[in-house]
Amino acid sequence: MDWHLLGLSFVTVFLSELGDKSQIAAIALCGSSKSVRGVFLGTCAALLLASFLGVMLGGSLSQFLPERWVKIVAAIGFAGMAVKLLLGNTDEKVEQV
Repeated sequence: MDWHLLGLSFVTVFLSELGDKSQIAAIALCGSSKSVRGVFLGTCAALLLASFLGVMLGGSLSQFLPERWVKIVAAIGFAGMAVKLLLGNTDEKVEQV
């Protein structure tokens, strides 16, 4: 096993997951539930499944596309999301008080 890759994957996903929508959803679920263990196990299973699907999709794409293209598409996707977050939703009508 490539321990460097394992550590890099862990740190990257851990840092990217801090404070995201899934963490906020878990906080909300824990606040309205008596079963903290159930919320924990459910969120862990969801993150594992999402990660598994991402790895499988990435592995499949790498069979058909050069690695460089996959990285470029991923970078463009992340850049697009960042621009959208920075600009906010410009389609909403601003209410005047």
